[in-house]
Amino acid sequence: MLSILIPIYNFDVRPLVRDLYAQMQAIPQASEILLIDDASTPTFQELNKALVDLKGVRYELLEENIGRSKIRNRLAQRAAFEYLLYMDCDSEVVKEDYLIRYIEAIQEGTILYGGRVYAERPPADAMYRLHWMVGKAREEHSADKRSRQAYHSFMTNNYLIPREIQLQFPLEERIRQYGHEDTLFGLQLQKAKIPIVHLDNPLVHIGLEDAATFLKKSRAAIENLVFLAQEYPEMQTKLLRTAKQFKKWKLDGIYRKFIYKTRQGAWQQKLSSPSPDLTLFDLWKLGVLLETI
Repeated sequence: MLSILIPIYNFDVRPLVRDLYAQMQAIPQASEILLIDDASTPTFQELNKALVDLKGVRYELLEENIGRSKIRNRLAQRAAFEYLLYMDCDSEVVKEDYLIRYIEAIQEGTILYGGRVYAERPPADAMYRLHWMVGKAREEHSADKRSRQAYHSFMTNNYLIPREIQLQFPLEERIRQYGHEDTLFGLQLQKAKIPIVHLDNPLVHIGLEDAATFLKKSRAAIENLVFLAQEYPEMQTKLLRTAKQFKKWKLDGIYRKFIYKTRQGAWQQKLSSPSPDLTLFDLWKLGVLLETI
């Protein structure tokens, strides 16, 4: 019936797996938890491999890192059951009936997306505020709001999909670093007219990163976006549309040279402060994109 798939990279997944395992015991459907570790450090390998002692949990360790997309494709290939429930390793279960909610909502040929939430209170350490603020403002939305743009709102952190569909539409394996593999996946599903149903069945994103790391990964995501837009011209995002307008109006050079170049240091300093400004984050992203394309 259900394979719960968790790609691991340098994170202790024991609390997450144990919560899921407890819920598995309450459902009559056959299920498994499949963990593949993408060459984490030895410390995390030692922590997580102990989970194989739980009946119905499989753990596989990769000797070399293969990247975000390829490991998710491998999980689908290794899964034993016809429905796949994917989640990021830095997640926390919110609802005690999380698995039951998904199982009761299953529809043939349909993908279910449960959503993502963040802690209600900002992190005490100011270095993590930017990631938390971006997540709360840009990613934490109700199922009703997400449903208005069902494909654009889809992310790969918490979704249930028929195995045959996942195998038919594998994630783009040339994407190894963080960012926008879910944007492309959503576009492919939309073109194939495969429905996505949004549920209020979120996981908490607990793997906040400090501002410097988050900005570095955001830059990597923009580099991915540029690559994907070249390979798949039909793919569009708000950031891409804004950059194209700047180029059309011949403002891209002015923005890049006289605004972004002169202010990016101050912007990054502000974004690393206890009170980040999301408008500055958007201006910074636009500068990175115009510098990349």
